Amino acid sequence: MSLSLYTVGLLLLQRPFDQLRRGMRDILGDGGILKEVVQPGEGPHVPRNASLIMHYSGYLEYCSQPFETTKNFKYPPMLKLGREVTLPGMELGVLTMQKGEFSRFLFQPSYAYGAIGCPPMIPASAVVLFEIHVIDFLDSGQVDDFYEMSPNAASFSMLLEVVGTLRGFGNLCFAKSRYDNAKGLYKQALVLLGNRETQDEAEKERIRTALLLLYLNLSLTELRLDSPHKALKYSNKALEIDSANTKALYRSGQVRPGFCSFFTPDRLTKKQKKKKPCTV
Repeated sequence: MSLSLYTVGLLLLQRPFDQLRRGMRDILGDGGILKEVVQPGEGPHVPRNASLIMHYSGYLEYCSQPFETTKNFKYPPMLKLGREVTLPGMELGVLTMQKGEFSRFLFQPSYAYGAIGCPPMIPASAVVLFEIHVIDFLDSGQVDDFYEMSPNAASFSMLLEVVGTLRGFGNLCFAKSRYDNAKGLYKQALVLLGNRETQDEAEKERIRTALLLLYLNLSLTELRLDSPHKALKYSNKALEIDSANTKALYRSGQVRPGFCSFFTPDRLTKKQKKKKPCTV
C-alpha cells in the first residue's frame, strides 16, 4: 500500500532518536534509560562491582560522528564500574547486559550530562545515544572488600580467592593481548602474597604454589612486552620454587638465544649450569 505525501512528510519530520525509541524498552520505568539489544549476550548479567573489557561510542542527535568512542583504541579498555564508568545511564545500563552483548541506549539528561551538559561537546539538557559492547567482565567486588581490610585481617582462604581473581582477570587480559593490564594484575597478586605473614607450613606451601603460577605468568607476559631481562628474572624466581618446572625452563630458553631450537628440559638444565644469566 502506497503512503500519502502527508504521511511521508510526517515520517521525514520525525527526529532520529524518536525513531529509535520505537524499538527500545524502558529498563527503569521512568523513561530515563531506553535499551535496544542488537546482539544478545550469554551468561549472567554484569554485577555491580564488575571490572569490564568493553567498547562504547556516544552520539548526539543528528550527529553521525561520536563525541566519544573507544573504537580507535588498539585494545578495548578495561573499566571499573563506579570508578572509570561514572555516567549514571551507562553504569545502570551495563548492569542489564551480558558477556558478548551489544546494545544501544538512549539516556535522558538526568542519566547523562544533566541540564548543564559538558561544553563545548555536549549541549545543555542533551539526550545522548550510547552503543555499548561488553566483551567480558569479572566480579571484582571481593577484591575491593579485601583492600579495605588490614593486611592480616582477612582469612587465608579469602586471600587465595582474591589472588585467584586477580590472576584470572590477568589471564583474561593476556588472552586479549592487553599485556600491560595483565602484568599489573599479576603484580597486585604478588604484593598481596608477599604481605601475608604466616608461620603455618601448609599455608606457606600454598603461597609458594600461588607464587609459582604468578611468576610463570609474569615471565611470559614480559616476553610479550619485549622485556627479556624481566622475563628471565621471573622464570628464575619460578625455578627457585620448582627447579624442574618445565614451563620455567622453557621460558628461560626463550630468552637465551638458540635454546628453543633444540630444547629439552635435561639439556636446558645442563646449559643453565654452564651459562651466566642472559645479558641480551
